[in-house]
Amino acid sequence: MLKQLRFGLLALMTLMAVLPLAAQVRHVTTVNPQSKRSYMEVYEFDYVDVQPQFPGGERGLINFINKTREYPYYAYKNHVQGRVLCSFIVGTDGKVSDVRVIRGAGDESLDREAIRVIAAMPKWSVGKVGKRAVPVRVVLPINFRL
Repeated sequence: MLKQLRFGLLALMTLMAVLPLAAQVRHVTTVNPQSKRSYMEVYEFDYVDVQPQFPGGERGLINFINKTREYPYYAYKNHVQGRVLCSFIVGTDGKVSDVRVIRGAGDESLDREAIRVIAAMPKWSVGKVGKRAVPVRVVLPINFRL
């Protein structure tokens, strides 16, 4: 009986020691950015202490997209509209990398244009966990409307 009580107390103490660590777990994924050899941990946008930000904030981002985006000729000619949902990584230096289309607009030329616009972005302010800069995945829709 005493052995079982000691085992139960030991298990409870172990659980109490692990719970604070579990509360600090963040959503982190591992990606292979353009390289076949190295992998890096990437934090999700909503799970960092300081989120990365485009220079000029949200308004600056919208202005940049509207100024940089060029409607592809055949998509314009055929009245193709839609939204391209893209993801990219803001690195620890603020550079945008690993641009990908999550959900396309149904026209490949719109997908390519969305990737071009995102790849042309200037450096962002970096995301942070605590005081440490970390790479962060950002998901951004690019709209194409006539």
